[in-house]
Amino acid sequence: MRVAYLGPQGSFSEEAALRYFTNEDVEWHKSGSIVDVLEAVGDGTADKGIVPIENSIEGTITITADGLLTHDLFIEAEVIFPVSLNLLTIEGASLDEINEVWSIVPALAQCRDFIRQSKVKTRQFDSTSAAAQAVKNQERKDVAAIASRYAAEVFDLQIAKSAIQDNSNNHTRFVVISKKKCKPVQEQTKTMLLISPTEDYSGVLSSILNVFSALSINLSWIESRPTKKQLGTYHFFIEALNGMQEEKMKKAITILQAFGHDVRVLGSYGTTKL
Repeated sequence: MRVAYLGPQGSFSEEAALRYFTNEDVEWHKSGSIVDVLEAVGDGTADKGIVPIENSIEGTITITADGLLTHDLFIEAEVIFPVSLNLLTIEGASLDEINEVWSIVPALAQCRDFIRQSKVKTRQFDSTSAAAQAVKNQERKDVAAIASRYAAEVFDLQIAKSAIQDNSNNHTRFVVISKKKCKPVQEQTKTMLLISPTEDYSGVLSSILNVFSALSINLSWIESRPTKKQLGTYHFFIEALNGMQEEKMKKAITILQAFGHDVRVLGSYGTTKL
């Protein structure tokens, strides 16, 4: 099985991929961007892909959401990955020696308190793993990277201080994607729908949500995205806490279609917490 994931080596995405596909015989396809992962699955270069779709602090990763539609992909699994940011240095360096911290912009932003209290300068990199690799290559005791414990192992760095992020409840939600729609099974506990109103009128989203409320279907995620056809027109990603094998999910779709909405099932899946 060929699986595409977002590189580079030592990234959170690589770690999530390796930890999720533990029991599979995998041919890995490391990609340079989320778009590259989506394209690889879309054109058949890879059988499956794993990409981030939401972070508990930064919010929705819209490139992934839009790419599901662009490349006609389906979600077959959800993976919840805990994000812990650590301060990595070369062996023998001490906290007192550090005067500059390197990482990707979101990681630096999520460690503002530590950076402010430490009174260190910052330098931006394209990824946490690129910052870790640079610290290793330069062999300077006065610089450190903000990255994962996995990156420390990959680049043989020491963890000078662990869990330095401002918010300890930091998780990234990944989705496993493929070109094939999974058949409904008992283990599926969530369903992702794309609902596109055929008419734009006041209260259209409210009328859609009322259908789920009337059927006692709880929703875990709602995201509006522009249709890219006309200014001010939107479709809605809606994730329900029921699998497609359940009758009330089938009924909800039937009712929404009867109201004239276009409903596309983007996947029905279970959740794996790493």
